[in-house]
Amino acid sequence: MTMKTKLIFLAALLFSTVGFSQAPDTVIVKVGEGSKVLLSIKDKKDLETLKKYNFQKLIDKMIYKLEMRDSTQLNRQASEFLKKDSVPQQPVVAQESNNESSSYSSRHERKYHGRRTHNSFSVDIGTNNYLNNGKFPDQSNSLYSVRPWGSWYVGLNSIYRTRMANKFFLEWGGGVSWYNFKFENNQTLVTKDNTGVLFDTDTRNFSFTKSKLTAAYVNISAVPVIDFGGNRRKPSFFDGRSGSGFRIGVGPYVGYLIDSYTKQVYNDNNSKKREVHHNNYYLNNLRYGLRAQIGFNDVDFFFNYDMNQLFADNKGPQLNAFSFGISF
Repeated sequence: MTMKTKLIFLAALLFSTVGFSQAPDTVIVKVGEGSKVLLSIKDKKDLETLKKYNFQKLIDKMIYKLEMRDSTQLNRQASEFLKKDSVPQQPVVAQESNNESSSYSSRHERKYHGRRTHNSFSVDIGTNNYLNNGKFPDQSNSLYSVRPWGSWYVGLNSIYRTRMANKFFLEWGGGVSWYNFKFENNQTLVTKDNTGVLFDTDTRNFSFTKSKLTAAYVNISAVPVIDFGGNRRKPSFFDGRSGSGFRIGVGPYVGYLIDSYTKQVYNDNNSKKREVHHNNYYLNNLRYGLRAQIGFNDVDFFFNYDMNQLFADNKGPQLNAFSFGISF
């Protein structure tokens, strides 16, 4: 059955539920080459009632269902399709999918029109660390051991959500992120030579309060998601959309290094000083890994794990970075 034929069938079904028993007046409208829309009126007094309904909104709703290939049913009263200044005369039952959220708004009905992809903005905030052959570096008291508190991971993302099936979506997009590795030893000094990156103790006679390595990346990701609430849009804290139901997803990401630097903070004769040195420190230009996320309403919990090492081969310690936190 073609889309036009389905639309004509739904329209005829809607009008037939009014329930005329006598011989009606009939209006036939030809649509295209071989399709027709039939409107049957028993009593001309009913024309005043028909004037109170927003048939454009009703047709838009049926077109949306056909384009989404939604063949399931739900109950919806005709009062929803009344014009703003009208009072319902008699209830008419239409059919709509029972797996669609009851909070479906007329704003979406007007603007969605079968679109399968929606965009939203999200922020990742959490902490980051790395593993050396499956162990945390602080177990060996390495100079590059990281403090969990203060080693913040931040990501700014533009995410598109595409419906692949009923409750199955692909969340894909891009953004920028920052690793901030704050060293346990405030005197850790990061340098490099022709052999690789070096982690030493800064022996200058200062009172050191911070030492860290920051790496910034531009990223792309593609995370398949099962959303048990069936939300077409990714729930977002920033635009007031909050979804319903539990969701979970796992997928890959790839990042490219755009900046990296070290930062030391210390006191010199009661004067606070900062030293920042921009360098690649033999960091790998590419990072790639897997992202897992679990969410409810407009908040997700995420975990990112870099499957490749932070530093180039034979140029630094064998470290695999990871991060976790919340995304909203």
